[in-house]
Amino acid sequence: MQNGYFRLVNDFKGYGLALYPPRDFGEEIRMDELWKYLDGQRIKYDKKRIEAQINFEEGGICHLGDGECPACDETYMLDVSDDNMTATVRFIPPSESGKKMTKDEFLRELKKKNIVYGVQENSLDEHFLGEGVYCTDIIAARGKRPVQGKDAQIEYSFNTNQHKRPAHRDDGRVDYFNLTTINQCRKGEVIARIIPEQQGEAGCDVYGKAIKPREVKRETLKFGKNIELSEDKLSITSQVDGHVSLIDQKVVVASVYQVKGVNVSTGNINYDGSVEIAGNVDANFEVKAGGNVVVNGLVEGATIIAGGNIIIAKGMNGMGKGYLRARGDVIVKFLENSRIVTGGYLETEAILHCTVSSGSDVRVDGRRGIILGGRVQAANSIAAKTVGASMSTATTLEVGVEPLLISQLEHVQTAIEERKKTYNAAKVIYDNFTEKQRKGFKYNESQLRYMKSVTALIQEKGEELERLNRRLENLQEMMETREEAQVVINEQVFPNTTIVIGGVSKLIQNNYRYCKFVKEDGEVRMVPM
Repeated sequence: MQNGYFRLVNDFKGYGLALYPPRDFGEEIRMDELWKYLDGQRIKYDKKRIEAQINFEEGGICHLGDGECPACDETYMLDVSDDNMTATVRFIPPSESGKKMTKDEFLRELKKKNIVYGVQENSLDEHFLGEGVYCTDIIAARGKRPVQGKDAQIEYSFNTNQHKRPAHRDDGRVDYFNLTTINQCRKGEVIARIIPEQQGEAGCDVYGKAIKPREVKRETLKFGKNIELSEDKLSITSQVDGHVSLIDQKVVVASVYQVKGVNVSTGNINYDGSVEIAGNVDANFEVKAGGNVVVNGLVEGATIIAGGNIIIAKGMNGMGKGYLRARGDVIVKFLENSRIVTGGYLETEAILHCTVSSGSDVRVDGRRGIILGGRVQAANSIAAKTVGASMSTATTLEVGVEPLLISQLEHVQTAIEERKKTYNAAKVIYDNFTEKQRKGFKYNESQLRYMKSVTALIQEKGEELERLNRRLENLQEMMETREEAQVVINEQVFPNTTIVIGGVSKLIQNNYRYCKFVKEDGEVRMVPM
């Protein structure tokens, strides 16, 4: 392959421009390069005539003038990329009476232009050691790009995903007896280690300027009690048999507190780690845990509050006073006459006359899969086999807005109103003070100190109002209806069921089977599965 090029030569009338067309799919002569060269040599020319000869691919010689051909030495056009990593040269041949440039001369030219790094002598030899490669891009110098390093990483030897769902058997039953999401650890076991960072390697541009690689990120192990740090500070080991979890990027090990049951023999339980209860939790008792709570028996009208998940193998009859609150997920065989608040999902076989608030999904499956009575809220979706009953028990299902956001929004709105009252009262005092001062009234030191405190109060409450209003805006944005919000009916929904999606409600007046409800065009609509 050879690009088209040009050269000043003698012709039968004087001198002209020899045009050499490309061969083997080479590049056509660049017009802008040609005009720049002729202008640089101060040679007059007829642009239209030259263009016509090139466009018709005639080649040959285009006459330029009388007399001897000017003695123009070989020259070049050099281009350096925007990032200074590549210098590209295009050589222009000497005129018939001109002199060819040597390699040493060109290398000196590069040095004058401060191009000192990565000179590609092998590429240049193709031009200088042969007949010449003209009007063709040749890499004259190439910089070295920096080699980026690798950030340090923390590798955990336990499951950091606390949202494990229960197993569903082929016969439709859900395995609530092997639900534990507790990560057991043994004394002396390595529970996390750092894969150290790898430093990068500096690069260099064609001007010899060093290019630093990006800074690599280091890691440190964050951990609580019952954990030992290795001498090289790259790994941590459990000092006790217990439960390991990751809370706010901090590794926490707590021994699991195990009891046979929660009743008069134990009293209420308040424990920083996880609690495992082999039997039942009796009515009116309370279990509080910083980690997970696992109950292998039945929960009656009791209160369970967990910083992790709540798992109840045999269900809960709340007797109208039972309460479950989990930062994570709640997994329970059945729920009756209870109130449940979970930051994660809720999974059960039946919800009977309960008030449920889920920060994720509610899934009612298994043999019964029924929601009957009460109110069930979920941020994303609710799925059940059956909703309501033939006797038209009032049941409300609500999706599309995270329930916890609603309470946060109400709290912020109340706080804003309180701050406004204080701010406005202080502003009235301040305005009266400044008005009297403007009219020449003289205040004593005690009054001036009082007004100074009023001014500070106005500034304090003003800053609080700004912060609260920003929080209010964020909450309002977060409360926008989720597009994927839906209620899924896997078998049947009965009349007197109210479905609310993103604040829009629909009262079901007929039986529907195997369908789902979504929000479309501002309405709650039933669509087939």
